[in-house]
Amino acid sequence: MNKLKKYWTLFTTFLKISMFTFGGGYAMIPLIQTEVVEKKGWLRSDEIFSIIVISESTPGPISVNCATYVGTKVAGFWGAFFATLGLITPPFVIISIIAYFYNDFMAFAPIQAMFKGIQAGVVILIFHAAVKLSLKMDKGYFALILFAVTVILQILINIYAIQFSSVYFILTGLLLGLLYYGLLANLRGGKSK
Repeated sequence: MNKLKKYWTLFTTFLKISMFTFGGGYAMIPLIQTEVVEKKGWLRSDEIFSIIVISESTPGPISVNCATYVGTKVAGFWGAFFATLGLITPPFVIISIIAYFYNDFMAFAPIQAMFKGIQAGVVILIFHAAVKLSLKMDKGYFALILFAVTVILQILINIYAIQFSSVYFILTGLLLGLLYYGLLANLRGGKSK
């Protein structure tokens, strides 16, 4: 019975997160962090930070990946199943309804106005998630330089409308991190012996 209660709690927690978040996966990150770390105490801050990094680095939507990883960590396979099911149920239902009535729905002026207002709120949610994640980031020189170079490059890519996938930033960060933190740490360890 205790496992069933945990599955139900995972399902309803991610259902609530999904129902009250507009703007996709990145907008869900602060809500997932608040629910999973601060309210439920399922994970520590450093664990959710690692899950977010892994979720961004693996194929699929970041919010679905987060739900799956959190569910797995909290209650194994079925925890992952119910957390993911809770997260995808509201968008599935809403998108199915919108798809059916799409033309009539988008022609309705109050709906258009509502979506314009939601866009502003989504930007704030994503900015909030970015600030929270950056506060938990390693503050060493290498990480800060890598962060600054990535931000500058991303701004330039957007200004000049260059077609460039952010996946390359992730892969470059992975390789540079492996080189810097992995190989150089081994070299330093070898010198001290």
